[in-house]
Amino acid sequence: MAKAKTIQFVSKSYKLTRGVAPLSFMLPVRHTKRFSLLHFDEKTGTNRELRYARNQKSCFVDEQDKNALLEPIIFEDGFLYVPKENQVLQEFLHYHPLNGKKFVEVDKAKDAAEEVQDLMVEADALVEAKKLTLDQLENVCRVLFGKDVSNMSTAELKRDVLVYARNNPQDFLEVINDPELKLMGTIQRFFENGLLKTRKSGKEVWYNTPTNKTKMLNVPFGAEPLDMVAQFLQDDDGIEVLKHLETLLD
Repeated sequence: MAKAKTIQFVSKSYKLTRGVAPLSFMLPVRHTKRFSLLHFDEKTGTNRELRYARNQKSCFVDEQDKNALLEPIIFEDGFLYVPKENQVLQEFLHYHPLNGKKFVEVDKAKDAAEEVQDLMVEADALVEAKKLTLDQLENVCRVLFGKDVSNMSTAELKRDVLVYARNNPQDFLEVINDPELKLMGTIQRFFENGLLKTRKSGKEVWYNTPTNKTKMLNVPFGAEPLDMVAQFLQDDDGIEVLKHLETLLD
């Protein structure tokens, strides 16, 4: 005869989510007009009222007697420890509407896995940053920081890129894998060298070459001049313009 599985009761810890981290946070323990504390029962199709009372055997009001003694639930420094002897509170927290929104159960294995993933992304970003050539470093700096890099040393370029890659690894990897990175860097150089200029507070982009002082394009409200220039230079009419401006850089 197969043995019945023995239920193992364990102590659990809970933590407030990142968006909620006061020194002390009190969780609603009963249903009120101000805060709805109901759980929809999929089996019966009804909303069941929740209430935490340690002297009861259930967290559902319809299973409690009239002698319920309410107790506050307080997260101290963002955490709450619930011993295995308090199964009613563990059940109450499981069904609580704020579970997953303002607090979550501490899962050390999951937290470790997420931390490892973040560290791996950071490591990948730093490796890619170290592999960049000087031209690529200059392009990345122009795109990321939008500044003139002509007066920056190689060490300064590497430092700024490495620091950005360490602090913003996912964004950095997306930038260096963007096929338009080289183009955006080149456009930034057009502006740095005065071949292109913006007017009317960035609403217009004008040519500023020895033979051309006409307007290139208007910048729509909310758009960036560099993005609009990149879009134009990739059109059929802009390819020759790009080639011409590149010759002036050389």
